[in-house]
Amino acid sequence: MKPLDLPLRIVALAVVATTVAFLLAPLLVACLLSFDNRSFLGPFPPKDFSLRWYRSFLDNPAYLDGFWMSVHVAVIAGAISTAIGTATALALADPRLPGRDAIEAVFLSPKFVPTVVIGFSLLVFTAFIGIYDPFVRLVMGHTIITIPFTIRAVSASLVALKRSHIEAAMSLGASEPRALWDVAVPAARSGIVAGGAIAFVLSFDEVAVSLFLSDAFTQTLPIALVAEMRANLNLTIAAVSTVFLAATLALLFVLDRTLGIERLAGDVGARG
Repeated sequence: MKPLDLPLRIVALAVVATTVAFLLAPLLVACLLSFDNRSFLGPFPPKDFSLRWYRSFLDNPAYLDGFWMSVHVAVIAGAISTAIGTATALALADPRLPGRDAIEAVFLSPKFVPTVVIGFSLLVFTAFIGIYDPFVRLVMGHTIITIPFTIRAVSASLVALKRSHIEAAMSLGASEPRALWDVAVPAARSGIVAGGAIAFVLSFDEVAVSLFLSDAFTQTLPIALVAEMRANLNLTIAAVSTVFLAATLALLFVLDRTLGIERLAGDVGARG
């Protein structure tokens, strides 16, 4: 070991530990505050603990209606986004596709456009074509902003797939659509699942687009929380944040048991 190796290792470990603490500390604080028995935001840590803010969440009709609206929108938008993203990724995997780079740029563009711009533009566009149902608008908006992530997830899982694999299936008598279904779709299974999970989480948590596309009677949970916080700031938001965190950890556990986190992370991170 060189003389400088030990100091560099210590510095690297210190940086990693500081980063981990910086990332986890706010989550731990929110979790602890969700059990705070006080009626106001006071010094940390809390001295008395209770479940009052979880009861506040369950007893508030606005929160429960927003929760189920978020679930409905996220499930539908996630399913549509996964279907479109899978079909697009399969098409983009074919190097013979004319204008492949341009098509990919168009489908990935919502990832780089501010969500405020997407929300306002979609509000104006849907009014212009006569779509006024806020639920339909929310599904449209959430589908648009999640499609780039499903395309990336599925595309990453198709990196190892070669055109020769599809042609081999076709040489055995399968049509091209059947070859894609029998060869490409199974190869992209982990990416499809990952893309669907990412789309659901992003949709459930979306605020900016939902602000433009919801109304007073059709609100997602994040919008309901924002509205309630403007009128009465309390620690219910900490309870909801803890529930979100628990749901995310549960989702990761399911993905780990079904696909494996290492494989899932490798697939999604294989391409930028």
